[in-house]
Amino acid sequence: MHKTVLITGGAGFIGSHLADELLARGYQVRALDNLSPQVHGTDRGRPGYLDSQVELLVGDVRDAEALRRSLRGVDAVFHLAAMVGVGQSMYEVSQYTEVNNQGTANLLQLLIERPVEKLVVASSMSLYGEGLYRTPVGDLLPGSERSLQQLKLKDWELHDLDGSILTPVPTPETKTPSLASVYALSKYDQERLALIIGRAYQLPTVALRFFNVYGTRQALSNPYTGVMAIFASRLMNEKAPMIFEDGLQQRDFVSVHDVARACRLALESPTATGCVLNVGSGEQYTIKNLAQQIARVMGKDEIQPEITGKYRVGDVRHCVADISLARQVIGYEPRVSLDKGLGELVAWLEDQVAVDRVEQASAELSARGLTV
Repeated sequence: MHKTVLITGGAGFIGSHLADELLARGYQVRALDNLSPQVHGTDRGRPGYLDSQVELLVGDVRDAEALRRSLRGVDAVFHLAAMVGVGQSMYEVSQYTEVNNQGTANLLQLLIERPVEKLVVASSMSLYGEGLYRTPVGDLLPGSERSLQQLKLKDWELHDLDGSILTPVPTPETKTPSLASVYALSKYDQERLALIIGRAYQLPTVALRFFNVYGTRQALSNPYTGVMAIFASRLMNEKAPMIFEDGLQQRDFVSVHDVARACRLALESPTATGCVLNVGSGEQYTIKNLAQQIARVMGKDEIQPEITGKYRVGDVRHCVADISLARQVIGYEPRVSLDKGLGELVAWLEDQVAVDRVEQASAELSARGLTV
């Protein structure tokens, strides 16, 4: 008998790709999604990219009845439903907390009454805050938040007590979280709640900390979506990608196809229960280099990124994934190179319309003193 899997947020970017991955492996897939206008636009119809075999229930994780309906006859759950965006979370505080924290609590409350075989919850690299660093003498140090005084001087890098610049290294799951935004706090809360309830009620649970996920189906008109989609939508509108600080901050960009596969492996791996695993590419890129690479692939080399020299509250300098634990526990191996992933993204972009709301979002942050 085919197993039925529920994906909360299943009509979204990662959720729909996960649905494809599961359908290809013979699972039956149900999606619960509120088709949020910020992500799906105002018509809020079933997305054209969502496979016709996916049973879509339109509903919200804040609605216990919608959740109860979506859990009927389900063998496993992927909990992906969340509001996403560091900047926006700093002024939509109650909204983020309701959807991310309370929504997760609602789901877990129902899973206590009606357990499933496995729960996989989407967490985030944002909860690390700064990544891990090495001192000039070789000691490892967790990165600490930069002071406003330092940032106003446009001194972007992290330093040790002697003032020497620290070198970023891949961040493992053992690094203590440093929660610099409401979004990061909410993702940590989702992760911890799920693992606590999972342990208490023998509900096998895995948390996956996604790094910067990119690919087709990202909401191009949502200014709080992934940086890759934001840059692409700027370029599609013949505008320069806007970059905070000096553009040399490093991130780990991972293809949505690799993320979908990691989710399935976490579901199928008995050894993953109780684990927290990084899901990234294990490669680091500067934001400036990324913007230039996207422009090149889109044939818009002449549009150089605009380095603003501004700082956004809650941003970190460097954070890239150490993926050795995911390799070991679930046999995860990234397969999609950045060049290949960008090629696919750009081919898809040719048929898309992107409403560029980046300046509007920047004004929102600036008006609230959230950029320096």
